[in-house]
Amino acid sequence: MTDRTALILSDDFLRHETGDHPESPSRLIAIRQGLQQAGMLADRPVWEPQPASLELVTAIHRPEYVSMVERLALLGGGWLDADTVVCPVSYPVALLAAGAAVQAVDAVMAGQAPRVFAFVRPPGHHAEPGRGMGFCLFNNIAIAAWHALHAYRLQRVAILDWDVHHGNGTQAAFYDTDRVLFISLHQWPLYPGTGRASETGRGEGLGFTLNLPLLPGTGDARYLALFDETIEPRLLDYRPELLLVSAGYDAHWQDPLADMRVTEQGFAAMAARVRRWADTLCAGRLVLVLEGGYNLAALAASVVATLQALDEPNSIG
Repeated sequence: MTDRTALILSDDFLRHETGDHPESPSRLIAIRQGLQQAGMLADRPVWEPQPASLELVTAIHRPEYVSMVERLALLGGGWLDADTVVCPVSYPVALLAAGAAVQAVDAVMAGQAPRVFAFVRPPGHHAEPGRGMGFCLFNNIAIAAWHALHAYRLQRVAILDWDVHHGNGTQAAFYDTDRVLFISLHQWPLYPGTGRASETGRGEGLGFTLNLPLLPGTGDARYLALFDETIEPRLLDYRPELLLVSAGYDAHWQDPLADMRVTEQGFAAMAARVRRWADTLCAGRLVLVLEGGYNLAALAASVVATLQALDEPNSIG
């Protein structure tokens, strides 16, 4: 087994055409170019994804919603809401995005790689059980977490969401269970309007949702303080068997859709901590799934910095 972080990449994700839209194929083109220029596509596994089964997708999403997305695509596409577009091939591409996240879980559980970063689109963390929204069709990371719990009989999976927007769909998927610890750092107030600190779970899930809303203008220092003082103790207490990350890069100071001040170095420092936690708690098992990030240069630079930190965490402060 290599110690390098494996990647899941595919030109098939470019087929989800969104037109004049922030969430466009150019995002993945910029990431691939950035990785190539940094020499980071050599000497590591780079895999093509496989689509998720309908059974897995409907474990998180209502069957009637999944069927509606399929029909809309077959009819030539359309809009789920003012932000979320479906093109004629969006349905199979969305299955591929979910499948990539599942495949990443399978790879780390089988020991094929200690860590996997799945570069997917459409993103997923806003997709709720009965509706897509916020550029998202199916909730890739939630589907992957469900798969981990049931295929491998895990009891504790942690999901850390550092996208600048709250992962309302992921929260909704696991709000009633203690088998998933969901942690989200996000700008507040901001779309989608969920993620208050008072949202902590329900029933058996009470206390297993940790929302950390942040004021506009928050930068590296506050993020890293929360990682060290709040998130790390919570993870040490929970002791997850697998760590998943919704890796969005729209908290970057150059991103047009938010107003935060995180730098590439900040994302690298967060990634280094996540790897150390995985090494300590989960036998290294770590999966990252791409979410947002809409300034192309900032997105590519932040992904490169993240991957460097995942490969060599001790080089990052």
